[in-house]
Amino acid sequence: MKQHPRGGTAIVIGGTGGIGAAMMEALEQSGAFTEVISFSRSSEPAIDLLDEQSIARAANWVKTRDSDLRLVFDATGFLHGTGFGPEKSLAAITPEHMLHGFAVNAVGPALLMKHFLPLLPRHGRSVFATLSAKVGSIGDNALGGWYSYRASKAALNQLVHTAAIELARQKPDAICVALHPGTVDTGLSSDFAKAGLTVRQPGEAAAQLSDVLERLTPAQTGGFYDYRGNSLPW
Repeated sequence: MKQHPRGGTAIVIGGTGGIGAAMMEALEQSGAFTEVISFSRSSEPAIDLLDEQSIARAANWVKTRDSDLRLVFDATGFLHGTGFGPEKSLAAITPEHMLHGFAVNAVGPALLMKHFLPLLPRHGRSVFATLSAKVGSIGDNALGGWYSYRASKAALNQLVHTAAIELARQKPDAICVALHPGTVDTGLSSDFAKAGLTVRQPGEAAAQLSDVLERLTPAQTGGFYDYRGNSLPW
């Protein structure tokens, strides 16, 4: 991550998940940061995306660190579980599933931006990146289905773009983006990887995402990019 000022703090939210843990390892091995911190529901302090107070407590704890916050990488997301799965038709939609998907995939990251973007330094390059998904692209949607996941990730993309506009007014060197990691061998996607689809290991995905983060410029803030750094349609 050569474009980051040397030193400073990097944070991975969802650092115990497949991509999050691999990103923790990649950031630690890079030597670019004074410290790399993992937050999850089991960390201390803990972050639960469904509990804004936990996010606020974690952000306040970060304020006490004796280094600038240079990177926040949000590796959280919800596709299936707790009795819910991707809907293949309108008939499968339930308000409970949709509300939970939006709570984790859109509202949670919005709260992370609310509490962590103000901690980014006023001067010098810094990055907030959150994992979105290509299926959240409206322009790329040719198959349909997966209503809650698609819609919540589309909402996340809008939230990132809007937050980036506000962020740039006070911190012109800061970057706020949504990233599509591709299909990665994790619990989130393992049940839905189709035959013939390229499935990458978390370590490979983390290396590619790290490379994208390294190459992003402030002119790209508010964008939606894949793991190769290519811009994706909204």
